[in-house]
Amino acid sequence: MWLELPVVWIGLLNGLGIPLLQLGISWAFTRMPRHWFDPSSFPFSPWGAWESAGMYERLFGVGKWKQLLPDGASWFGGFAKKRLRTRERGYLEVFRWETCRGEAAHWAQAVALSVFLVWTPMPWAWVIVAWAVGSNLPCIILQRQNRRRIEGILARREGVA
Repeated sequence: MWLELPVVWIGLLNGLGIPLLQLGISWAFTRMPRHWFDPSSFPFSPWGAWESAGMYERLFGVGKWKQLLPDGASWFGGFAKKRLRTRERGYLEVFRWETCRGEAAHWAQAVALSVFLVWTPMPWAWVIVAWAVGSNLPCIILQRQNRRRIEGILARREGVA
């Protein structure tokens, strides 16, 4: 903690600020141009040959919990990614790009939450760290898994896989 504030202010700043920050970042990312989120570029491209859609299921059991996550983009008029609506190539391409946008938004949220550590004393600062990881990492994992699955569908359609 670098800034000492009264407990009431800390509670208000964190209680209101954390959800507003996360929602604000989600809203801002739905307004950014899609071409900023290229699936073939880092950090959205596969991190190695080991990364596959099946890896996320085996390692994290994504299928058991993915339906519990909200689709924040649809709250702000963004692209709904809760379920695959069709297997048409154009839709799949857009969906793939939108998983990059979602992943980037969650990375940004996780990093931005660190600002709350400036005034939050220990041990409460660990709660914010746990929140940043717990509220964003599952979403990042799901976006990466969905992108790998969509890439597999597209590759099979092209006869590559």
